[in-house]
Amino acid sequence: MTGRGIPGPRAAETLAEISGLTLGPVAGGPPVLRDASLSLPAGRVLGVVGRSGSGKSSLAHGLFGHVRPGLEVRSGAVRVAGLDPFDRSDARRLRGRVVSFLGQDPASALNPALRIGGQIAEAVRLRSPVKDRDTVRARVGELLLSVRLPADREFLGRLPGQVSGGQAQRVALALALAGRPRLLVLDEPTSGLDPVLADGMRALLAEVLCQGDRAALLVSHDPAWIGSVADDVVRLEAGRITGRGAPVAPSPPRSRAAAQDGGAHREAAAEPTVAGALSVRRLRAVHGRVPVLHDVSLTVPAGSCTAVVGASGSGKTTLARCLAGLHPKASGTVEWSGTGGSAGRGAPVQLVAQDARGALNPRESVGVALTRPLRGVGGLPTRDASDEAVRLLGLVGLDTDVLGRRPGELSGGQRQRVALARTLAAEPRVLVCDEITSALDPDTAGRVLDLLDSLRRTLGLTVVMVTHDLAAAADRADQVAVLDAGRVVEAGRAGSVLVNPEHPATRNLLAHEDGPVLTAPE
Repeated sequence: MTGRGIPGPRAAETLAEISGLTLGPVAGGPPVLRDASLSLPAGRVLGVVGRSGSGKSSLAHGLFGHVRPGLEVRSGAVRVAGLDPFDRSDARRLRGRVVSFLGQDPASALNPALRIGGQIAEAVRLRSPVKDRDTVRARVGELLLSVRLPADREFLGRLPGQVSGGQAQRVALALALAGRPRLLVLDEPTSGLDPVLADGMRALLAEVLCQGDRAALLVSHDPAWIGSVADDVVRLEAGRITGRGAPVAPSPPRSRAAAQDGGAHREAAAEPTVAGALSVRRLRAVHGRVPVLHDVSLTVPAGSCTAVVGASGSGKTTLARCLAGLHPKASGTVEWSGTGGSAGRGAPVQLVAQDARGALNPRESVGVALTRPLRGVGGLPTRDASDEAVRLLGLVGLDTDVLGRRPGELSGGQRQRVALARTLAAEPRVLVCDEITSALDPDTAGRVLDLLDSLRRTLGLTVVMVTHDLAAAADRADQVAVLDAGRVVEAGRAGSVLVNPEHPATRNLLAHEDGPVLTAPE
C-alpha cells in the first residue's frame, strides 16, 4: 500500500482486471454484457470497438463500479489496483484518484451553477493531497494549461454554459486529471465535436496517454484513432467479447460518389407529398446578453433535406431550437408554410434532440413515453393510444418487446429511434434533427439516416439535419448551409458547397475530413 492507502502497482503489473462480468436488466431478460473478461496492464491503452448496443459502455463503466439504471451485476468481479469498484468503500478510494472517466457528454461532468475555476479547485482538493490555497490555485492553472485552455481570471470565472462544446470537453478532461489518475476510461470523448475540434481533442488525449505509466480503456467508433493510440483492441458483439488482438490500420478512406448536384448520386426517391417549408429571415438570438445568431436567413424547401454544418460553438443547436420554437428570437422571423396533410397533433415543426437519453424519462417505460403524449396532446383513448404506439415503433423499425423497457435498458440506437417515434407522435410536418447520429457507430448511424430518408418518402416530411458529419451531409442532404460565429457564411446545393467551398470556414471543416466527402464529376 502507498500514499493514502491506494495500491501502487509497478508498470509490469496488471492495473485493472475484469473476470466473468455479466450485466442484465433488473426486471429479467437477456444480459447486455455476457461473461466479459479482460486485463489491462499499467502503461497500456486498450481499445474497445463494436456496434451501438454491443455492450461497450457497460464494459467501460464497470471499471469504476457504475451500472446504468435498470441493470444489475449478475455475476463476475472487477478489480482496479487491487480494489473492488463496486464496493462503496473501495469506490471512494478509487474514483477520481486511481480511475477517472471522460465521456461524450461534458455537461454531465460539470456543475452548471459553479464557475469553472471553483469546480477544478474542488476536484483538486478532494482527489489529491494538495490542500493549501496557493498550491491548489497553481495546480488549477497547470491543469487548464495542460488541456490547452487559458488560466486567466476571466476564464476561471465563467460558468459551463458560457464556454463552447470543445472547451467544455477540455474542462471535463482537466477535472478527470485533477487527482493524477493511473487509469482513464474514455467513452467516445470526441463523438459530439466537429472535425476540427475532434482532431484537436484526439491529439490532446494522445499526449495525455503518453504520460508515465498511465493506462486507458478507450471506447470509440473511430478506427483510425484506435489504431493510432491503442496497444490492443477487443471487439464486442451482442454483449460478448469476440476477439482481442493488435489494432489494425484502417483502409484508406474512399471518396463519396461524384455528385454535381447534391444528393444526385443517391437513388432517386419518390416525390413526397408536400409537407411544408421553413423560411428564416434575419434571425437573431442571444443567450443572456451574449449574441449567438446574427441575421441568419435560410430557406428550407418542402420535402427536402437541408443540412446545417459548422464548428462547435457556431450556433447550430441554438438555430435548431429557434426553428422548433424552443429558444426565443431576439428579432427576425421563422415561418412555416405547407399544404396537404392533417393539422397534426402538435406543433408542425418538431425537434429531435442529440441526447436521446436526456430526452426520455429514465423512470418511464417506452410504452408510457409514447402513449402519454398520445393520450394528452393527441386526446386518444387508451386503447387507440396503445395501437398508435405500436404503429410508431414499426415506423422506426422497433419491435413491440421494447414497450416494457426503460431507456437505460436500450442501446444508443434504440433510444434514438424511440425518441424519434415519440416526436412522430405529434404528426410533425418538419423534423429538425440535432446531431442525432453523433453517439452512434457508423452502421447504426447509417440505419438511422436511412430511416429518415424513408420517413421523408412515406410521410412527406421536410428534414433539417444539424450535424458536424460532413460525409452524412454530402450523402443525404439536398442543400447545405454553413454556420460560422452565428452567421450563415455559405449555402447552396451540397454538390457545390462541399466540392468547391468558397468560405474559409467551410474549407477548414473539409480539411479535417479523412479524404474528400464528395468528388467532382469526371
